[in-house]
Amino acid sequence: MSIGRTIDGEVLGKEVVSDRLDDNRLYAGVRTRRIFAFLIDYMIVALLLIPAGVIVLLLGLLTFGLGWTLFAILFPIVAILYVWTTLGGRRQATLGMRAMSIRLERLDGRPVDGMLAVVHSVFFWAANAVLTPLILLVSLFTDRKRTLHDLLLGTVVIRDDR
Repeated sequence: MSIGRTIDGEVLGKEVVSDRLDDNRLYAGVRTRRIFAFLIDYMIVALLLIPAGVIVLLLGLLTFGLGWTLFAILFPIVAILYVWTTLGGRRQATLGMRAMSIRLERLDGRPVDGMLAVVHSVFFWAANAVLTPLILLVSLFTDRKRTLHDLLLGTVVIRDDR
């Protein structure tokens, strides 16, 4: 692989960084916006648990209690479906991210698909379980205010209103 300029941007290892992502204005306030977007999304998933819980309740009644075992994994299922359809969708942002005017981008310029969106969220939760909120400290020292899971997956969160 040759290192140098390409039509799409600059080749860095295996990542192709688009020139349009070099604008520092895209990253102003992104860290704070990500935190508030997370809180909004967490509330939305909590609200989505209500109808999902009713469905599991009814399923449990129909299966003489066997369906109630789904309550143990209901939150991850609802959260994964939410992330798959929103972050992995056309706008590349969850509802919380849209409210905060940010979106997820891949450094190679390709669109974010549902699988990458889910892996991104799973890496976030895994890193958060190990490092607690200290994962935000990584964004203080990286270019483009990227967090640990962004670095691992070749993604970046940018302002959508600029």
